[in-house]
Amino acid sequence: MMQLTEISGLARYVNEDWQSPVADAVAARWGIAPGVARWWRSSASHVFVVPGTPEPDTARYLRFVPERYAAYGRFGTIAALMDRLHDSGLALAPPVRSAGGRLVETVETPIGTVRAMCLTEAPGEETGVEELTVAQARAWGALLADTHRHAAALDPGVTGALPRPLDTIAGAARLYADDTELAAAVTELAARLAGLARDPEVYGVVHGDFELDNPAWENGTATAFDFDEAALSWYAADIAHAVRDLTDEGRSDPARAGLLDSFLAGYREVRPLPGAGPDELLLFAGANAARSLVELHPVFATLDEGRPDDLDGLRADLAGHRDEQRRIVIAAAGLPPAAADARRPHPPWGNGGRPGGFSR
Repeated sequence: MMQLTEISGLARYVNEDWQSPVADAVAARWGIAPGVARWWRSSASHVFVVPGTPEPDTARYLRFVPERYAAYGRFGTIAALMDRLHDSGLALAPPVRSAGGRLVETVETPIGTVRAMCLTEAPGEETGVEELTVAQARAWGALLADTHRHAAALDPGVTGALPRPLDTIAGAARLYADDTELAAAVTELAARLAGLARDPEVYGVVHGDFELDNPAWENGTATAFDFDEAALSWYAADIAHAVRDLTDEGRSDPARAGLLDSFLAGYREVRPLPGAGPDELLLFAGANAARSLVELHPVFATLDEGRPDDLDGLRADLAGHRDEQRRIVIAAAGLPPAAADARRPHPPWGNGGRPGGFSR
C-alpha cells in the first residue's frame, strides 16, 4: 500500500466532482478527454474510473503509481502478464493498449512521474461472503486454479521479474523488534518457509489478492481482475490469502466450512492441490500476515505527516488490520508462552490498537 501522505497528496488535486488534472494527464495517453475520469480509490495504486467507455453501460479503469514506489518498476510486468493470460483464454479483465499501442505509459503529472495502465471492466458484480453460494465458492476456487494453470504455461521471460514477497517476511522481526513475541513468531515462520519445496507443482505465479472483492460475477461465471499483487510464491499461500473471509484467523471456521470445502473442491477440479491441508494453510496465513506487517510499517512511519482529517478513518482501519495480522502471525507460529515476553502488556503502538499521535 502507498503511504497515507501519498494518498492525501493526490486528494489535493481532486475536485468535488472527483475529477483531477493528474488523471487527465494519464487519460490523454488513451485518448480520453479531460474531466471524464473520476477518482475511484487509492491503495496499492491510484485508480480512476472512466464511465461510459467504450460503451454507455461499460467502464474502464486507469491505474497508476508514482515512481517512488516499488510497484512502478513492475507495472510493465503486471500488464504483460495480464495480456498474455487473457490471450491464453483465462477469464480476466484485460489491459487496454494506449493510443500509442503500449500496455503501460510513463506520464509526467502534477504529482510527478507515474507509470500507468488502463483496464477493461470485469462484467458483472462483486459478491460478499454473506451472499456467497456453494456453487460460487466452487467456481471461485476453479478460477484461481485456472489462473495458476495458465500462468505456469507462460514464458518465464514474462513472469521472471515478479517479486517473491514471502522471502522478505523475516524483515518483520527487525521492523517490530520491540515486540518480542511477534519477532519470535515471524522468525519461526520464516524458518518453516525456508524448508519448503519450490517445485513447479506447488510454487509459481500467483494472483496475490484473490479475495472475494477481486472476481466479478455474471450469471454464475466469475472473471478475475486486479493483478497488482501478482508474485512468485506457493500456490497454497495464494489460496490461504484468497479464503481469509472463510476462515477464523487462518483456521477453519465451522460457520463457513462448507464454503471453504467447496472452494478447495473447485480448485482440485482444475489442478492438483498438494501441500494445502489445514496446517499448511495456517502456516501460509501467518506468512501472508507477516508480509502485510512488513508492507504496513512504512505506511505508519509517516502517519502524522500532514494529518488530513479525512484520513483519520483510514488510519483507524489500518491500525485494526495491523493488530489482526499480528494475532494471525502469533497463532500460526504456535510458539509456547516461554518464547514470548510475558511482561509486555500490549503491542508497541498502544492506545488500544490505535497508532499514537491522533484521535478520532
